[in-house]
Amino acid sequence: MRLIIKTWIVSLMLFSSGSFFPYTSVYADATSILTGKPAEAAPDPNPVIDTNTTRADDQKITNRLQQIFNSIDTLKTVKVATNNGVVTLSGEVESQAAADKAEQFARQTTGVVEVNNQLTVNRSLEKRLNSTWAKLKALGNTIVANLPIFILAVTVFLLFWWMGKKLSQKRSLYKHISNNYFIASLVGQIVQLLFMFAGLMLALNILDATNLIATILSAAGIVGLAISFAVRDTVENYIASILLSLRNPFEVNDLVKIENQEGRVAKLTSRATMLISLDGNNIRIPNSTVYKAIITNYTRNPQRRFQFVVNIDRGQDILKVQALVVKTLKTVTGILAMPQPAALIQELGDGSVQLQILGWVDQAHNNFQQVRSEAIRAVKQALEQAGIVNPIPVYHVSLSQASSQQPQSPAKPNPDIPVEDHEIQNIHRSDAAEQMVKQETHPSDEENLLNAKTPKEM
Repeated sequence: MRLIIKTWIVSLMLFSSGSFFPYTSVYADATSILTGKPAEAAPDPNPVIDTNTTRADDQKITNRLQQIFNSIDTLKTVKVATNNGVVTLSGEVESQAAADKAEQFARQTTGVVEVNNQLTVNRSLEKRLNSTWAKLKALGNTIVANLPIFILAVTVFLLFWWMGKKLSQKRSLYKHISNNYFIASLVGQIVQLLFMFAGLMLALNILDATNLIATILSAAGIVGLAISFAVRDTVENYIASILLSLRNPFEVNDLVKIENQEGRVAKLTSRATMLISLDGNNIRIPNSTVYKAIITNYTRNPQRRFQFVVNIDRGQDILKVQALVVKTLKTVTGILAMPQPAALIQELGDGSVQLQILGWVDQAHNNFQQVRSEAIRAVKQALEQAGIVNPIPVYHVSLSQASSQQPQSPAKPNPDIPVEDHEIQNIHRSDAAEQMVKQETHPSDEENLLNAKTPKEM
């Protein structure tokens, strides 16, 4: 990613210096916009031809152009001849850019009607190497001459970068702005970026390169637009993290269901929400998904209803069975008296009646699953003691011919096995997942964004 950003900046710097589109109106307009200076007027493509041209005028054109070319190292070999306003350029130059430059100067001269460019580009390897070496030496001399200024500019930038980094790490300073850890960290990062930008501006002023400021700002805008499309999901997730940290939709140890994933909330980080399922598995959900998902929070309201189904024979007195079930549920520890437990007729089958058993549990003090388990055990025991058993399924089988198999002897009943009175299950609020959450929320490098002081959505 850093390589892409550097490539964009270098490309725009080359564009602003005219390396891509030299001496064109497009470049002139772009330079005017970026630097705020008026663009140079482009030569008239259709000049008016003067009918009073003399040999003296031709000689003036020749002398003027020859003076210009003699003042430029790469154009000293160019010869100029003028006849009736037509300029002929001859000689040998080191590059095509030099030939184009000479022609451009000739066209800009007053009184020139046409330019006959007969310049040839020298392809000699030796001269090319000598020319390149001379340019490198000149560049080296320039760098050495400007080295103290460059070192000073780099030192100023590094000093501002160091100051910004130190200030960004003063988390206690930003907590006066917001108690939210994530927002405080974000403010610290903004402060660091501001210091880096100020250091960069000072360094460019020291280097006398203030014209690059507009180019850098333009490059930053273009690169920012490109990056925003490339990392759209990352940006969306980051914004969702900010919004979730400002208003927490749940707390640590809440039992929630997010996108068909159920578990207890362990932590909310700047990237994802961590759950621990009731099976002990770690579940990581991106914050962008959490922000857009439908969240079921089983813990926010401590009263939660459980249900299970019991089948009874159609010949039984349903009202008596319902009364027995409700009476039994009221004796189970952990089931709330209000709202009252209930036994409702859910469905009539071929040989049975389905009763839906309902009860409410206070999850703040009792374990939901264990209370439900104890309720099923108590109802089953009460029905058996009252002689109410599950109806035997009836199947109608049609046989086309007598079976040749011998009837099997009935299975022997299992002998009565004495069962010692077992202790009632512990129904107090505690489960393995909750203990894992406590272990998961130990202090780490990345602070949990779930804060008791943060406003809640519900």
